[in-house]
Amino acid sequence: MALPRLAIVAGGGDLPRRVAEQARRTGRNPLVVGLKGFAEASLLEEFDGPELSVGEIGRLIQLMKKEGCEEMVFAGSLKRPDFSALKLDLKGVQSLPKILAAAKKGDDALLRAVMDVFAEAGFRIVGADDVLNDLLVQAGPLGAMSPGADHWPDIRRAAEVAKISGSLEIGQGAVSCASLILAVEAQEGTDRMLARVAELPVEIRGTPEARRGVLVKRPKPQQERRIDLPTIGVTTVQGAAKAGLAGIAVEAGAALVVDRGNVANAANELGIFIYGFTAAEVA
Repeated sequence: MALPRLAIVAGGGDLPRRVAEQARRTGRNPLVVGLKGFAEASLLEEFDGPELSVGEIGRLIQLMKKEGCEEMVFAGSLKRPDFSALKLDLKGVQSLPKILAAAKKGDDALLRAVMDVFAEAGFRIVGADDVLNDLLVQAGPLGAMSPGADHWPDIRRAAEVAKISGSLEIGQGAVSCASLILAVEAQEGTDRMLARVAELPVEIRGTPEARRGVLVKRPKPQQERRIDLPTIGVTTVQGAAKAGLAGIAVEAGAALVVDRGNVANAANELGIFIYGFTAAEVA
């Protein structure tokens, strides 16, 4: 039985390309729709995909129906828009009050409200990991190195802070070194957070010559897991290494790794660990 045609709503980063390539390999004839200001131009060129404003909800729905899509996936990074500056079509205008009300409750409520609009239009929304079934981080080490006993206090400390931060709709990550929280991820994203850590005095963080500290990423407790799961890639590994960290720990089964082989190779070359922890290990 042929799989239903898949629409990919593409934000920034490499994840949309990975999803699109896998969908094409499995015969799903993907329709790639780029979100203006976020999706890579080369991706849209390769898949002959249109580019739409975040507020053109009706146009996106019409396009997906016209192209025979039954399922859709949101993939890639996307920052909360300036609602006052959005280009809205009629469906966008009609949906805006509900979306604005949800936005006041946090990003996850906002995402669920957006997903409801598409679900009510008849589309099944799937997660990127449903398309790329090897995308989820598994329990244990990814690469040659594992955390040592001296790393676990930082893993547990950062995991605790990330959980609290997530419950407050702040972010999905935190960095701990010697049980001191060096940074909490907010709207700037993981890469910029790690850049901030790299600028801190070496007295309170590690260095490439003497690595200390851990980046932890985990979902918010109320996370809508079909969209915006924590994601790591080669850039994350490079940023953690530059900040002098000893490793990266992410929640197993609840975080995505893009380009697993290259991520593992980069971690091995830079001398840091990547570890998928279970809830029991950080309790």
